[in-house]
Amino acid sequence: MSTKHYDPWHDVELLNDVMNKFESRQSGFARLQFLIRMAVKRFVWTVTIGSTYFIKRVLDVVVSLLALIMLSPLFLITWLAIKVEDPGPSIYIQNRIGKWGKTFAMYKFRSMVMNADALKDQLLKQNESEAGVIFKMKNDPRITRTGKIIRKLSIDELPQLVNVLKGDMSLVGPRPPVQREVDEYSIAHRMRLEVTPGITCLWQIGGRSDIDFEGQVRLDVQYIRERRFLKDVLILLKTVPAVLLGKGAY
Repeated sequence: MSTKHYDPWHDVELLNDVMNKFESRQSGFARLQFLIRMAVKRFVWTVTIGSTYFIKRVLDVVVSLLALIMLSPLFLITWLAIKVEDPGPSIYIQNRIGKWGKTFAMYKFRSMVMNADALKDQLLKQNESEAGVIFKMKNDPRITRTGKIIRKLSIDELPQLVNVLKGDMSLVGPRPPVQREVDEYSIAHRMRLEVTPGITCLWQIGGRSDIDFEGQVRLDVQYIRERRFLKDVLILLKTVPAVLLGKGAY
């Protein structure tokens, strides 16, 4: 499963249709002017989009690298706490779906017991998500005591800074879903896969798990349509108080 980013300047059928209609009633000089304007607009559009992606990538690399260095003591404490309570790997690796349907390995601090995935199948009937696409349960018995703390403060998500450095994720963007969720997506839901997934997003700072699935999709689509560098910075700044308050985190 994959989706493609739509580029109007590479839509040959559309451009040919426009040119044919234009040429049918214009002089040779007017057609030349039109072609020049089209070429200039295409160049400006390409440079604008390219520079936006470049600036966003620079922000991702610089911030994630600094965060990994500054938070390294917290990483060590969390790693040890998980080990002491429930022996096993402290880092949980799960396949997620990224931009255009590409699968990648996402890193998290393990907040559940070792056989959590197997137990999930037994808990599906207790799913509290009305939409049914995502699994949501406030008092999930699979979560450890350490897990409750690190999930409340979003510490479990910090290893995804490595995913950001690798380019699989961005600091800001729709949260990456698992394949089981994507299999239930409608065409409208798949718009979430048009951009690189992120660690934080609009619904993460606006209520997290308290926002239902359709609400999450609406906010993700809103972000995709309105995304720009300054908005990413604003979302990152709002993430800090949202994490400290812990609203909707479970």
